Amino acid sequence: MALDTIELRLLQVFDAIYKLRSVTEAAVALDLSQPAVSVALSKLRHHFGDPLFVRTSSGMEATPFGAGLVRPVRGVLDALDVVMGQQSIFDPASSKRLFRICMTDISQLVLLPRLWEALSLAAPGVRIDVLPLGSDIARLLESGEADLALGLMPQLEAGFYQNVLFSQKFVCMVSAMHPRIQKELQPDQFVSEGHAVVSSSGAGPLILDRELDRLGIHRKISLNIPNFIGAALVVEHTDLILTIPERLADVLQGRAAVRTFPVPFALPSYEVKQHWHERFNKDPGSQWLRRMVTEVMSSNGIKAA
Repeated sequence: MALDTIELRLLQVFDAIYKLRSVTEAAVALDLSQPAVSVALSKLRHHFGDPLFVRTSSGMEATPFGAGLVRPVRGVLDALDVVMGQQSIFDPASSKRLFRICMTDISQLVLLPRLWEALSLAAPGVRIDVLPLGSDIARLLESGEADLALGLMPQLEAGFYQNVLFSQKFVCMVSAMHPRIQKELQPDQFVSEGHAVVSSSGAGPLILDRELDRLGIHRKISLNIPNFIGAALVVEHTDLILTIPERLADVLQGRAAVRTFPVPFALPSYEVKQHWHERFNKDPGSQWLRRMVTEVMSSNGIKAA
């Protein structure tokens, strides 16, 4: 049986509500009115004899039956895109598309301001939702609930497309008024002084811990903070050492009276990447977003691979 336009739109509505967990957001993404999406959902519910989605505190969640429809519905939509050549042309100047980007808290501080400046100039109608990293990052990318993930994410090395944005290394930050560390940071000071550590959403702190353990170097951890947002102020007003990625230190230095020094031990650098799922590798909007990320990094003196 051939699919007519209305039936195809119903499948698109189902897919959009599942990805975005919102009737309102689905309407925006499909360039439809909210009542039109609500009517389409009503038709789908009547056809399948199931609610398909229920409202929860985190948005519209699929019922077990609805969740079982996701893969076959997407299979139909993907096949139609290929067979009918319906890969849309993305026009950033007129688009009102909502992009969802998963970022570490470091990426939010280092990358997001420059990225948003570039996006708002090239595509003033485009909107961005920044999502925190969690254990379900792979599922979010595969389902389309997230378009892109930025940062150091070893769990996405296999099965996902990726490209390197820049190389990162660690540095040590201390207060500009630190009573014992002024002109340089010695290895014995690194070991004897107290340290602040950050339980970041990214893998950077884990890499640092692993390398220090490998070298047999043990820090005196005096303070554990949940993210990097207040890191500079913590360092400025204490005698603690904070070991953080260099590009984050560059950002924080302008916000507090602090000094940075090389880590007094040989530590490897690591690569910050953008990751995406193969289902969206050829999506024009996703391709544009990835190009913008790469160009922003290159235009700010960061070599993008």
